[in-house]
Amino acid sequence: MSVTDEIQQKLQAAFDPQTLVVEDESEKHRGHAGYQDGGESHFQVHMTSAAFAGMSRIQRHRAVHAALGQDLIGRIHALALNLDVPAGPD
Repeated sequence: MSVTDEIQQKLQAAFDPQTLVVEDESEKHRGHAGYQDGGESHFQVHMTSAAFAGMSRIQRHRAVHAALGQDLIGRIHALALNLDVPAGPD
């Protein structure tokens, strides 16, 4: 299973997100620290989940890191997180 798939699977299970997009941005970092051939070293995650309600930005990030686990986090060089609570009805 790819790292991208692992991230998606773990976040889906932990947060039941309304939206979840995991982008492997490794190729944008070719030649930079942490880049590895084959990619899967630099990721951007966009996720919206009601589970984030009442959490600060730091609490959201910590929750995502906990859900991914030390093993998976240890294999990733960079992880950018854009985490939101779904908008309420207008």
